[in-house]
Amino acid sequence: MLEIKNLHVELEEEGKPILKGVNLTVEAGKVHAIMGPNGSGK
Repeated sequence: MLEIKNLHVELEEEGKPILKGVNLTVEAGKVHAIMGPNGSGK
């Protein structure tokens, strides 16, 4: 299992928050996908 709790990420140049308070649990043996439009930073 992979678990992320309260993740915060910001652009170094701008100091602008990109992610705030993200929580994610990925369980072993399951299939997961990250989706979004082109240029969204997946």
